Amino acid sequence: MIDFKNIHIGNLIKQRADEMQVNMTRICNFFKYNVEQIEKMYQSEAVSTKELLQWSKLLEYDFFRLFTQHLILYYPRNAPKKTKKSTLSLPNFRKNIYTKEIVDYILELINSGEMTKQQITDQYKIPKSTLHRWIEKYK
Repeated sequence: MIDFKNIHIGNLIKQRADEMQVNMTRICNFFKYNVEQIEKMYQSEAVSTKELLQWSKLLEYDFFRLFTQHLILYYPRNAPKKTKKSTLSLPNFRKNIYTKEIVDYILELINSGEMTKQQITDQYKIPKSTLHRWIEKYK
């Protein structure tokens, strides 16, 4: 189970590389780094976005999604500030899209008794109807 609150990206990258059984020589050649540099990245809590993109491609996994899930779960749900459409230079993404990993994480919190349904809706601002739909769908 991934802790979306405290993401240690180096550990997760190493875990994925081990699962995929990617040879260290291949990783070193891909990054043009030596073994010590790769091991240092495994131990690091943060990596550059360029390196994270490379890891995502090499290991065929969207590591950025982990941080997106963190934002969905822990970013305060205040009303967004109004801005003119023409002044926005970056793309605008829908924030409340729950992935399978998030649904599994929330349901695990409920099933383990770690949190109640009310605590989930209060802390994560997930609508009760959505939560009940998940519970019915993923019994």
